[in-house]
Amino acid sequence: MKIRILCTLLLAMLLASCGEYNKILKSRDAELKYTYAKKYFDEKKYGRSISLLDEILSTYTGSSKEQEILFLLAQSYFYDKDYTSATQYYTRYYNKFPKGEYTELARFNSAYGLYLDSPDARLDQTSTIRGIQEFQNFLEYFPQSEKAPEAQDLMFKLQEKLAYKDFLAARLYYNMGLYNRENYYESCVVTAREALKSYPFSEFTEEFQILIVRSRFDQAVYSVEEKKPVRYREVMDEYFNYKNMFPGGKYTKESERYYRSALKALGQEIDDATNEAVQQELQK
Repeated sequence: MKIRILCTLLLAMLLASCGEYNKILKSRDAELKYTYAKKYFDEKKYGRSISLLDEILSTYTGSSKEQEILFLLAQSYFYDKDYTSATQYYTRYYNKFPKGEYTELARFNSAYGLYLDSPDARLDQTSTIRGIQEFQNFLEYFPQSEKAPEAQDLMFKLQEKLAYKDFLAARLYYNMGLYNRENYYESCVVTAREALKSYPFSEFTEEFQILIVRSRFDQAVYSVEEKKPVRYREVMDEYFNYKNMFPGGKYTKESERYYRSALKALGQEIDDATNEAVQQELQK
């Protein structure tokens, strides 16, 4: 019985609330709508706040209240998790009010919304790239902001996602090399090299370099005879690049095998010092 009464009361309150909202929505009083938009925002009823603010924004364009309405509209979209619309209105706000009261937060939230909207690395990364740009802009305009360290950290995470996407692409090219050795191994090398230039501090840098070594070695093995000498010398070059970049790298033994095979294919001998170093690495 008590549960039924409680449900009845809740339904009555809901209907009353909907009736109030519909009444405000139909009103021609912009000030009333503005007041209720702020009330609904405080109550976390962001959908209602968005509807009311969207209706009155043009009415207050050019007035002293335009800043607050535009920013509140962006905030409503942000907390409603419509980050695309939120970024659109944050951008509109800080472009129109570059020194406005809420410009610092608008620039940060514009970037942060894109960060939250950034999809899995396997999908299109338009939001990720734009998010990086927005964080860079924020740091340029507000380098001393208390949010600057957070902005730098989030920007690095977005860059790392792009690095991971490139790693997945390079690895895929390498794996597909079995089907088209000339094209896919070369595509792996090009992708990995570009990633090393773009993301030199990424956690995937060692993965990129060993993919280059592997691709060059497999490319040499399956090359026509006249190309083998040049290809094996490329293996040796990339081996030394790997060794210089990662002297204690986790792929040291693997890279040493490629190096020794390349030397053997070229009919060269490993000198005593090099041979000793190789043996030490292989025995670890």
